[in-house]
Amino acid sequence: MVHIYGIKNCNTVKKALNWLDEHKLDYTFHDYKKEPATEEQLKNWEKDVPWESLVNKKGTTWKKLTPEEQAKVIDAQSANTVLLQNNSMIKRPLIQTSKGIVLGFDETEYEEKLT
Repeated sequence: MVHIYGIKNCNTVKKALNWLDEHKLDYTFHDYKKEPATEEQLKNWEKDVPWESLVNKKGTTWKKLTPEEQAKVIDAQSANTVLLQNNSMIKRPLIQTSKGIVLGFDETEYEEKLT
């Protein structure tokens, strides 16, 4: 089973959901606004992808942090603290599959890991 994590109104998440629907793949969607990520999930995801990849530094949530708050994100523990407080800062979508974690929207990677 494919699990996709994100926020429904995110354009990249919408692209991913459309791709999954077009390819008739079953998935469960987890909306961070209704079902926030847990510390356990972050630690499990970090077994597949580096913590740095989970932090979306291009998004508005990251940019709203002060430079001092941003500078404190130096390792998995400090990143997880910020990500738990700001789930919308987790790179979206995050897709958990039996073949590993897929971050963002990349059709080539989707073909490899989701089909």
